[in-house]
Amino acid sequence: MKKKILILSNHFITLYNFRKELIQRLNDEGHEVYISMPKADDNKFFSDMGCEIIETPVDRRGINPVRDFGLILNYIKIMKEVKPDIIFSYTIKPNIYGSIASNITKNKQVNNITGTGATFLKRNFVSEVAKILYKLSVKRSYKVFFQNSGDKDLFIENGMIKDNYAMVPGSGVNLEQFQFSELPSYDEINFIFIGRVMELKGIDQYLETARVVKEEYPNTNFYIAGFIEEDKFKPLIEEYDSKGIIKYIGFQKEIKSWIEKCHCTILPSHGGEGVPNVLLESAAMGRVCIASKINGSKDVIDDGVTGYLFEAGSAEDLTYKVKSFIRLSHEDKKKMGLAGRSKVEKDFDRQIVINRYLAEISKV
Repeated sequence: MKKKILILSNHFITLYNFRKELIQRLNDEGHEVYISMPKADDNKFFSDMGCEIIETPVDRRGINPVRDFGLILNYIKIMKEVKPDIIFSYTIKPNIYGSIASNITKNKQVNNITGTGATFLKRNFVSEVAKILYKLSVKRSYKVFFQNSGDKDLFIENGMIKDNYAMVPGSGVNLEQFQFSELPSYDEINFIFIGRVMELKGIDQYLETARVVKEEYPNTNFYIAGFIEEDKFKPLIEEYDSKGIIKYIGFQKEIKSWIEKCHCTILPSHGGEGVPNVLLESAAMGRVCIASKINGSKDVIDDGVTGYLFEAGSAEDLTYKVKSFIRLSHEDKKKMGLAGRSKVEKDFDRQIVINRYLAEISKV
């Protein structure tokens, strides 16, 4: 049966990168799809697909219930006008404020906890406010999807969830878009960091590792792909780039070609990830992954089999794991990459995630 589906998002690019296959499937099956997200030129991609776009301002920074009260009112207005059969939401504000609104309008909402960012890495005023807001919102929502068991356990231990949850394998990876490709066979060994350049993502450890490893192995290259989120890193990135320690390539809308020319992807995040898509996409292409031992990354990497895990925040341990990878024979590097591809085919195919959403739709 044709259903009305409302999607709450804080940005076009996250929907495009991780949900476009789901949205296409919903349209193909004849459902009416409404998307609430901030104004952007790229939104036309989804309207051309057949979706109705409801432009909704979302301040992506910080959690301030007083300042964000207008977003709750906007969501209530949208829900009353659309009268959706089911609502899907992603990221913290659409999850929290959308759930508060849907609890008021009596709509069924499925939240996806795509990671918690820095919110719960330290106990402080922000984390305590977030706990209260989650208890007022997603705890009372229809269903909550978690991407890793660490986040699920955190929500249960802090009373932010009831028994209204289920697990999904992250956002999954499009195995046709990110196809396996052979490791580069040239003498240089290339590493890449993909993500926002900020302390939380472990850029300090990546830069220190690059500095130490380049001294011993000058035939290595360390790429950085992503916006510089925190200004304090601009002079450091410029200095390291000018000295040839790293190669800063900025944000890349098309990242596949860069993953393809590298042997290994490094994600030194300090925490707050869901299931990192950069690891899924890299593993799908047969690239070895090295990541910090945090929730989400531990789900993707089998330590010593598909890649390496290191102690979060430790440049020394990251350096040790990078050197361990370099010392592997080319055949052993290829074997690791193949094992990574095999794991994501089995556990992280995006079709698995799409089918979970379709199952929820069939119940309403």
